[in-house]
Amino acid sequence: MKKFFINIPLLALCTTLTLVSCNTTKNADTNLPKDISERPADEDSQKYEQAQLDKLKASIQSETAKEKCDNASDWTFAPMGAKACGGPQQYIAYPKKIETIILPRIEEYTQKVKAFNEKYNITSDCMMVTPPTSIKCIAGKALLITPEQ
Repeated sequence: MKKFFINIPLLALCTTLTLVSCNTTKNADTNLPKDISERPADEDSQKYEQAQLDKLKASIQSETAKEKCDNASDWTFAPMGAKACGGPQQYIAYPKKIETIILPRIEEYTQKVKAFNEKYNITSDCMMVTPPTSIKCIAGKALLITPEQ
């Protein structure tokens, strides 16, 4: 009989602890950090995204710059980036032999710039960037020729 009275409080204690622990796990998610995609768009994230865009742009430009320009007919150009009110930010020259590699990267950069402009309500000068008329090779580098030149 004495064992029975010892087991009842022990059983009650275990049951109480189990119920309390089950109840606290329901609220455990409230203290966890938010998913990074749900964080507010602030100046720090804008600077971070701008830095990522700058890196992508620099890698595209360095990929085209390492190609030597000997014959202008082996080169072509494409619009790159996007101004907030429409049109490209610039034009970039690239060798035709890497067209299948470079064009998707240029398009990726352009789409990311468009999304960035919309997300952060970026404004621009809205001046149209004149497309080049041709390409010249000068000292092994491709130079875009515009109508003003």
